[in-house]
Amino acid sequence: MSASSTTTDPAPRSALDARPEHSADNPLSVHAMTVAYHRKPVLWDVDYDAPPGSLVAIVGPNGAGKSTFIKACLGLIPSAAGTVEFWGKPYARARSKIGYVPQRETVDWDFPVSALDVVCMGLYRKIGWFKPVRRVHRDAAMESLAKMGLADYAHRQIAQLSGGQQQRVFLARALVQNADLYFMDEPFAGVDAATEAAIIDVLRELRSQGKTVIVVHHDLQTVPTYFDHAMLLNMRIVAVGPVGEVFTNANLHKTYGGRLTLLAEASEAVARAGKHKNPSKKSQSSSPTK
Repeated sequence: MSASSTTTDPAPRSALDARPEHSADNPLSVHAMTVAYHRKPVLWDVDYDAPPGSLVAIVGPNGAGKSTFIKACLGLIPSAAGTVEFWGKPYARARSKIGYVPQRETVDWDFPVSALDVVCMGLYRKIGWFKPVRRVHRDAAMESLAKMGLADYAHRQIAQLSGGQQQRVFLARALVQNADLYFMDEPFAGVDAATEAAIIDVLRELRSQGKTVIVVHHDLQTVPTYFDHAMLLNMRIVAVGPVGEVFTNANLHKTYGGRLTLLAEASEAVARAGKHKNPSKKSQSSSPTK
């Protein structure tokens, strides 16, 4: 028997690697995800690959499955079918590289801890359960709070903070993990303009470091200016890709149906996306004639 006849192809690195439409090099790869509550599908046959080093918006109507998608990726709720991997690995083997910011209303803000304590919780995997929080950990937590403009509030009880400040605390907790992939569930919801500006500055800094941030987002008007990629979701993926390509009136109409108020906002956003995509045309048309 010849040597060539005994040679076998190397085993795939991951369950998704055998499927050419997915890559184990992507921070997140989802294949055929279906999630159901009480036998009623909430997400159906979702396929998705997150691009490295990008800010990704997940948009869609209420009840479309946006938060469910994030929670299913993180194993917080079970999937009825499908495969999820992070850099070609299951969540359990990639957990240290992933950060998560939940919706603010899902948190018990009356729990008696300070802002600094909450941020230190983001380091528990590195510290180890039931081990003391050392000065090096507190210094790292203080640095994250400072990035969010909350250094002066470090020892204040979280219940005493405003909604925007509470959201910044949770972002600081995610930042201190120094993850490579972040999931954020409506981080801009109910915050003031200053907090929104601080959040987007942090997201852009994370992108500049080559990290990927996946955000459930409701404000269609800011999608073109805040994000590089978008997933339009309504139980199934309607469109996914660069904002300039998929954030169109046609795709938004498929996603939101006849919700005229939202579609009017979307039309304005699409117009801005076109200007953002072709800045040279705008500059040429507005430049004075020599």
